[in-house]
Amino acid sequence: MKYTSARRHIGTLIVLLAVVPTCVLSSQDTIPAGYGTLRRDDITVRFAAPTVEIQVLPLDDQVIRLLAPDTYRSLAQLIRSRAADLTDAAARGGAQNPTLMMVTFLGVVPQARFQPEELTITSRGRLFRPIGIVPLSPTWSSFQLDARQQAAALYLFEPGISVREELTVSYQGLSSDAWTRSVRLLDQERARVKARAQLEAKHDYGAP
Repeated sequence: MKYTSARRHIGTLIVLLAVVPTCVLSSQDTIPAGYGTLRRDDITVRFAAPTVEIQVLPLDDQVIRLLAPDTYRSLAQLIRSRAADLTDAAARGGAQNPTLMMVTFLGVVPQARFQPEELTITSRGRLFRPIGIVPLSPTWSSFQLDARQQAAALYLFEPGISVREELTVSYQGLSSDAWTRSVRLLDQERARVKARAQLEAKHDYGAP
């Protein structure tokens, strides 16, 4: 049936996430993995500064479980591959259960400079600054990008950011509230995922 292939991934995903230290993934959702249909582009916060575009994707498990199975598996594998670095960064930042986000800077002009530490998150009236950054791109350490070149990293923030509510992403005096739309999409998808999982459970047990 339609979600059979997705279900095959669930066992693998559980294994992948099980070996990631608890400091990396916050608040496990009750939503089953393998039933989501959202794309990363659907929930990535994007906004432009004069020289770079900024993209922010929360990696909380209750968010990425609602993405399409292949995307969820890819992100889970990424987190697993950087587990040691994330654990070290969390320890240096003094947080046991940090909020994890993927941040990408994209150059829109030649020799575009970016300042990683200036990206902040405001949630529930509180300002959060990164307590740790784990680079994913070789270009990250130069803090400079050519036009259309990108650099990505995993950002760690202190616990307290609520991905189930509105939040604001800010960089060098510019801000985006685009996550408000993402919250609505995630709420809608959460309800659909529950319905899909319940329907499949009925089929598995031979219910009419």
